[in-house]
Amino acid sequence: MRSYHPDLTPPWKKSAPVPEVPAEPDLVVEEVSSGFCGAVIRCEKTAQGPTVTLEDRFGKHRVFPMEPRGFLLEGRVITLVRPSAPGPVRPDRTASGSLAVPGARARVARAGRIYVEGRHDAELVERVWGDDLRIEGVVVEYLEGIDDLPAVVRDFAPGPDARLGVLVDHLVPGSKESKIASEVTDPNVLVVGHPYIDVWEAVKPASVGIASWPVVPRGQDWKTGVCRSLGWPENTGAAWQRILSTVRSYRDLEPALLGRVEELIDFVTAPRE
Repeated sequence: MRSYHPDLTPPWKKSAPVPEVPAEPDLVVEEVSSGFCGAVIRCEKTAQGPTVTLEDRFGKHRVFPMEPRGFLLEGRVITLVRPSAPGPVRPDRTASGSLAVPGARARVARAGRIYVEGRHDAELVERVWGDDLRIEGVVVEYLEGIDDLPAVVRDFAPGPDARLGVLVDHLVPGSKESKIASEVTDPNVLVVGHPYIDVWEAVKPASVGIASWPVVPRGQDWKTGVCRSLGWPENTGAAWQRILSTVRSYRDLEPALLGRVEELIDFVTAPRE
């Protein structure tokens, strides 16, 4: 067997070079081996090498190694590479998708508020809408349940200059939550909700790295049941931090939550009529 120095390899045995393309956000590529096509969401450095996360048109996420000749761009084979980082660059948009306002200072807090049911809800809203809320001067507080919502509203004393928005978990027809919400009739209060048993479910399963959220039988604590079904330690605080760490923008949340939070922000910040 003869071996050749690489420089002496016959031309017909050499692979033609392919362009290296930076994996910039929103670049649409196709992974060669699987045929998965999607927009670049993020690049990460791992012990096994750099990876890229793609999101297809249905919102599904897949993570792929950034191997040479591993992707197609407009039908041409390319090698994805990590984008160069010349220095810190302010994002053009906030995590909620709103236009970023570089250098903007937090506005003095409005009299109006947004109330959510619990700490996890508040942390999720802060993760995605925090920049927007600071610019608008909207404070988010949590209720620890809505059983006493009518009394909370009375104590808040809402008015045209102090509107109150309330986000409720599992607000579906016939539920306990819907009956309590119907008792609030003040025109300066807006109560909206999402259909999920808990705000955990408002995070897309693909973002968390699971196929779907488990169905927990009635009578069991839902969060504990989720941990058991997924094989996670039965520590709901640690489980929530695991879930929250996967949320980087509005893309990681279900539309049923996105629309309701945007509606509350618009209501609380609307000019006085």
